[in-house]
Amino acid sequence: MKTVKMLATIALLLTLSLGTWSCGGAENAQDSAATEIKHGEGKEHNSAYVCPMHCEGSGSDAAGECPTCGMAYVALEDHVENDHSH
Repeated sequence: MKTVKMLATIALLLTLSLGTWSCGGAENAQDSAATEIKHGEGKEHNSAYVCPMHCEGSGSDAAGECPTCGMAYVALEDHVENDHSH
């Protein structure tokens, strides 16, 4: 009976330790993502106007259409502001 209680206590401590450790890592990742406006690399992610699909080679300083898929560009500020994350 003592062995069962000891194993249960060890299992509980391990579970709590792992839970605390894993939640701390996720919290730090969210904090760093929230402070950074850029959400990818390249002009398809960081131009003033971006394709919602982030097609390679898309992105512009002016409104227009994506040359790859034909979708209308959206302002980067609006795109990121709507809680768009990768």
